[in-house]
Amino acid sequence: MKRITLVGLCLALCALLTPALSHAEVSCTRGGLQQAVDLYLAAQTKGELSGLPLATGVGYWENAAPADIKTGFITKPLRIDHQRSLLDTTTCQSFTEVIVTDKAAPYVFGTRLRVNHDKIAEIEILWTTTGYWLFNADSYLKHSSEESWGPVPKDKRESRDTLVAAANAYLDAFLEKKLDRVPWGFPCERLEGGAYTGKGSPSDSCEVGVPAGVNIANRHYVVDETLGAVQVFCTFGAGGPGRPGGAPDSHLFRLQNGKLRYVHTLTHLLQSSFRGNRPPPRPGSQK
Repeated sequence: MKRITLVGLCLALCALLTPALSHAEVSCTRGGLQQAVDLYLAAQTKGELSGLPLATGVGYWENAAPADIKTGFITKPLRIDHQRSLLDTTTCQSFTEVIVTDKAAPYVFGTRLRVNHDKIAEIEILWTTTGYWLFNADSYLKHSSEESWGPVPKDKRESRDTLVAAANAYLDAFLEKKLDRVPWGFPCERLEGGAYTGKGSPSDSCEVGVPAGVNIANRHYVVDETLGAVQVFCTFGAGGPGRPGGAPDSHLFRLQNGKLRYVHTLTHLLQSSFRGNRPPPRPGSQK
């Protein structure tokens, strides 16, 4: 009888400890970062923070500005249609691209997490929705879900420095339009808010439509050598009248054989606010 009682007590204690154990799995390993991402996605789906192992004093930002985590975007319940994540074990960060095609409230957004030991210490979200730069969630879902972002074979992986250098070369081109320094790949497709440059041709290029005179500033990186990918939170422009810090922006790159293969961009900028309400150029335009 005592033996049965002890077994029952053990099972009850194990059940009570299960949530704590799942939180303890959060760490700077790939598995630990993926666990943090999974917990975040579950929380975002419910709009409920209680399942997240948040650090005391957790930092929370939306669109490059501090925000209240208790009332922010993260508390909005969303039905997620597609997501992909980069896991950066060097800096203990992750980045997740998320697509929501709900007709009542569509979103495409990116979320960065930073893990400190077994807690989530930082959450940063950049979101876009109807009325923002080239936004089209249905198009974003179609093209993003068709792309190949699987692990790169170990003997073909690029170094962290190579991935960051490729991202910087692309972003640097916006200022003085020195396009010859960018490791362009062919084919290469750019997905910008929902607009897509690809036509299914071996000659598809991400070079078209890159403007000049824009300083891509305030860059922060999440790098995943296993996926051959790097994401950059930045600002489209270094600032100016009415926009002190530029427009919050995310650029996500996938490389193959050292060359750009995919480029995804999200910009938290109302379409009506661009260049004094002038229609913006579409990707593929030379203007």
